[in-house]
Amino acid sequence: MDCIGLIREFLKDRLGADPEAVVPGALLADLGVDSLMMLELMFEFEDHFGIKLASDLKTPGTVGELVELMDRLIAQQKS
Repeated sequence: MDCIGLIREFLKDRLGADPEAVVPGALLADLGVDSLMMLELMFEFEDHFGIKLASDLKTPGTVGELVELMDRLIAQQKS
């Protein structure tokens, strides 16, 4: 599963978000993601992709920013 797929599944399961609404330009806050939910999502990424996230990461504001962040971290892990 890719990053946006994981985000869609997570938000559908936790918040009942419509997966079709989880698009790159969507604001995470508008989808119901608060700071606690963001932490849970980050933990999900760590578990699913086997990466360790730094505690000082800038919090993404949109789905697209979150996907870019995760893709970059996954690529760094592989190199």
